[in-house]
Amino acid sequence: MRYAICNETFEGWDHLRICRFVAELGYRGLELAPFTLAERITDVSADRRRELRQQAEDHGLSIIGLHWLLAKTTGLMLTAPEESIRQATATYLIELAKACAELGGDILVFGSPMQRRIPPGHTHAQATRFAVDTFRRAAKGIADHGVNLCVEPLSPPEADFLNTAAEAISLIQEVDSPCFRLHLDVKAMSTELDPAPTLIRRHASQMYHFHANDPNKRGPGFGETDFVPIFQALHDVNYAGWVSVEVFDYSPDPETIARESLRYMQACVAQVRG
Repeated sequence: MRYAICNETFEGWDHLRICRFVAELGYRGLELAPFTLAERITDVSADRRRELRQQAEDHGLSIIGLHWLLAKTTGLMLTAPEESIRQATATYLIELAKACAELGGDILVFGSPMQRRIPPGHTHAQATRFAVDTFRRAAKGIADHGVNLCVEPLSPPEADFLNTAAEAISLIQEVDSPCFRLHLDVKAMSTELDPAPTLIRRHASQMYHFHANDPNKRGPGFGETDFVPIFQALHDVNYAGWVSVEVFDYSPDPETIARESLRYMQACVAQVRG
């Protein structure tokens, strides 16, 4: 199993310090939130991208990709009724794909709940049509950079659009591009009717990336969720991607979150392997 962790966990830390610390713990991947680097990814120069990648690689780490793609941006919306905003959003997604590739990654996780809401006065079907149009405008550019955009189902109340894996897959099928894949997140799956192991097995062929966290917004092992059946399901479907720790509650501190999340996941995998 390949383990990564999201860099916004380490608020206030510089990139080099994060790389050094997580590598010492045993992580091999780092997932970046663009807002931790600059207001927009286009503000991160080519030289800075090379530096970030080199610092990671010097510590045996891969920058696996980007998430929180549209967070803290303005004027961008996946489901915008206005064609101009959809085009601007598609153009920015292509810029994110370019940055991702230059950083050494191949994953864009599209969560960004506030930038994918059903527009006021519009229906779910209309929002779907807008989202498909935005993604289709971006698809070729994303593919040209060798990057996969992973659509992330998110549970309410954070999101009112694409709340289930089935909904995400339906949209991916409408976009009809091989670079659009499914992302699964333990916290988000907790509100679905079926348990996470069932969803993993059902959607294994479409899944490309995975976030480990607890419904209480903390790391794996910090809540009541038993991750042994989850890792058993990942093992059973021969999942070969990254398992990336993403938390939303940063207590008690980044060091404890990173260390204990990894320790717990490794213990779960050891049980699976017997």
